[in-house]
Amino acid sequence: MAVEQDKYILKVEGLHVNYGNVVAVNNVGFDVLQGEIFGLLGPNGAGKTSTLSAIEGLIKFKEGTIIVNGQSVSEKPLHARASMGVQLQSTSFQPELNVVQILQLFSGIYGVPMSKDKIKDTLKDIGLEDASAKKFSQLSGGQQQRVSLVIATIHNPRLVLLDEPTTGLDPQARRQLWGRIEAIRERGHAVLLTTHSMEEAESVCDRIAIIDHGRVIAVDTPQALIDKHRDDPEVIAVSRRGKITLEDVFIGLTGSAVRA
Repeated sequence: MAVEQDKYILKVEGLHVNYGNVVAVNNVGFDVLQGEIFGLLGPNGAGKTSTLSAIEGLIKFKEGTIIVNGQSVSEKPLHARASMGVQLQSTSFQPELNVVQILQLFSGIYGVPMSKDKIKDTLKDIGLEDASAKKFSQLSGGQQQRVSLVIATIHNPRLVLLDEPTTGLDPQARRQLWGRIEAIRERGHAVLLTTHSMEEAESVCDRIAIIDHGRVIAVDTPQALIDKHRDDPEVIAVSRRGKITLEDVFIGLTGSAVRA
């Protein structure tokens, strides 16, 4: 057990989340390892957001254990949150602040020294050195995502949570953000992301979990899931390209009905 604890940054066991009599998450369990990008996939209403919110400490869960970098989210929430960085699908910052001021504000909040030269280098690294005086609302979607990711990782967290980070981005911006996510992994940190993009899951994630109706129904590498389910009748029935894809497996396992 001690060896395993050294390897995982996030461990979720027996997680149950209820909203009144509605069961949103039912006995969910998975772990995210050091230096791993882990994808959480599921149809709308499957339990992804509730799971992510429980990990972040935003909602109380009925049963289960969530450990982040050795700290229990329930017992030591401040210690657990200190090891996390979060980028939401839709992030907004103080509208009156420009990009430099946003970086200064959040570096101060996290107690991270950031000189003018450091800020300049950071903006240059994300290709926004010419947009330093712009307000967040004046940036393009891709530029906003780059700033949001910098803020989410400004305190060098061991675990980064990304909620559909590339939604609405054009192919160039999406590929660039993938590279930045992979750079987090290369530093030995862990990334948990939710996505509806099967291309993203297959291209970026080391492993994925498919969640449906509040339960995890499959966990493995994208290719291993394809290999395991390529001969399933439900998967073959939805395949439209001749070659079985992760999207075929996803639809075969979760059904073809459109979720609200």
